[in-house]
Amino acid sequence: MFEANFSVQEQRELARQLTSLLSTYRHISDSYIIEFFSESLWDTLPVSWQEALSDLTPPQIADLLLDRETKDRRYPSVWPLSLLALRTAAHALSFPRKVSDGHTQNAGAGMPEEFQSNQCQSSLLGHIFRKHVKPKKQHEICRLGTLVKKLCDQAKCNCVVDVGSGQGHLTRFLSFGLGLNVTGIEADGNLVSMATKFDRQLLLTLDKESQRSGKPQGLYSAPGPPPLHVVGWVNPKASWDFFIQQLGMPASECDSNGPTTGPNEKKRRVSVPSELELKLEQKSCQTNAEESQATLQTQRTDINVCDSIAHINTVTLPSVLEPETNGANAHKLPISTKSFESGVTSSTILDVGRCTKGPSISDFVLTGLHACGDLSSTLLRHFANCPHVQVITSVACCYMKISTQENPNPPGVIQPPFSDITTESRSENGYPMSDWVHGLPGHQLSYKAREGACHAIEDYLNRLREESGLLQTHCYRAVLESIIRVERPDLRRPGVQTVKKTHKLSFAEYVRLALPRVGLPVDLPFDPASVDAMLAQQGRVVVYFSLVLLLAPVVETLVLLDRMIFLQERGFQSKLIPLFDAAFSPRNLVLVAVKPKTAQSALKIL
Repeated sequence: MFEANFSVQEQRELARQLTSLLSTYRHISDSYIIEFFSESLWDTLPVSWQEALSDLTPPQIADLLLDRETKDRRYPSVWPLSLLALRTAAHALSFPRKVSDGHTQNAGAGMPEEFQSNQCQSSLLGHIFRKHVKPKKQHEICRLGTLVKKLCDQAKCNCVVDVGSGQGHLTRFLSFGLGLNVTGIEADGNLVSMATKFDRQLLLTLDKESQRSGKPQGLYSAPGPPPLHVVGWVNPKASWDFFIQQLGMPASECDSNGPTTGPNEKKRRVSVPSELELKLEQKSCQTNAEESQATLQTQRTDINVCDSIAHINTVTLPSVLEPETNGANAHKLPISTKSFESGVTSSTILDVGRCTKGPSISDFVLTGLHACGDLSSTLLRHFANCPHVQVITSVACCYMKISTQENPNPPGVIQPPFSDITTESRSENGYPMSDWVHGLPGHQLSYKAREGACHAIEDYLNRLREESGLLQTHCYRAVLESIIRVERPDLRRPGVQTVKKTHKLSFAEYVRLALPRVGLPVDLPFDPASVDAMLAQQGRVVVYFSLVLLLAPVVETLVLLDRMIFLQERGFQSKLIPLFDAAFSPRNLVLVAVKPKTAQSALKIL
């Protein structure tokens, strides 16, 4: 079902089966594990399931219920057919999450092979791209960046827009490491301040290495200009042309209050380059890059940027580019826009070593690494509607923040920083996007179901197999919920936040730390016998949470499949690729779509 020839009918049939399965077991996917005792969740399971599951050890739960790769399952008792059917259906209908290009993970270490020598440094990235970057992000930017580069080469398109670019780790690798023209757009001005700071640090490091070696050091055989960082909130209700206008906003509009460098350091002001300084710095960097490129025609670089291209070349990519696509740099449409606060035209900004010169904008590749909530669906709509976007690579996250018809404003969603009259009022939600899924009975996904889809099933599998003390965390919180309900029946699921090292605390110590966080006295009385009886049911809590987790990939598959069908309904083929090591980066599926030449022609007519 998940081969390259995944047909339209197969997509639709899969969506129908997913909605049917989730409708049947909605009471499980919609449940909160912290209400295990207060809502008697164990009693909601069939008696035959309770008998089969109640005495399982954590490793048995892993092998018999959650791990789809287990071949030789040995059951301590006869399981009911309904339970076997649920497990089989959940595994069969979920998108595969295992990387299939030969990358392996260290057994028991939870780390990809590239971290075998040093758990903090990817062997596939040069040192200049590892600075300030955590191992998980190193793994992600190396693999996604190399995929984006390959797609750019396929589409003969050298410009990339990175949405939700944060501190610019991916944009730096794409620009300095892979020779692409990159614009990063980020809503948080503090993060943009850090991105420009890290860019300057990288250039200074290169300059020092060049002086030390006595010869210029290049990063790529054809290095691109330094990345352009833009401050902007991508509004899901805005049209694509408004998004294009945002890409011309200079980084000088950053909030000058920069981030702190540590938990004990007071907040300090970060000096953000002015518009003129930024342009001059970019022009200077471009000149240096051109000089280095001229030297590199006769002299190769000594810096190892990334050795992963050979590995990622084995990833199967969607063959949706038409053979007759020529080498010309895609159709360009004239754009003349102004930054809303600075009054500087976008062509002025784009002219500083960017993709094109003059009052026009080149076609580009759109990418978003873990674009949160509606941001991922918004980028897909821009891909479908905007004639400039030729390729998209979308890695989604935070499904609970997706807007739905039932909950158009889910909690935790960032509201627009300002009201703009050019924003179009739209009714599209983040889910469902496709007409087909919208028409299926039972397609609705609750906030809790979508939140559950963000859990890391591979990480929990490791906890089960190791019988980790961390498994008691859910039981502690569920018992605490019961205590809170006795004292305050109106207080349901209050946010306790994380109590550090819960698994090393006695329950009495845990309660003493947790109760003040919900406004209750630390000496709140409770029945010790009742608490002990609940704590003795930790195994059942683990089993029930595993059932919830079993459905998590099913929910994620439906959300992502809906996006694939949305693209198909608009004439675009797409493919979902498990790009990252799922045990290291749980949201590891990247949705890739490329516009064929016929699609470009159709957009011109529209």
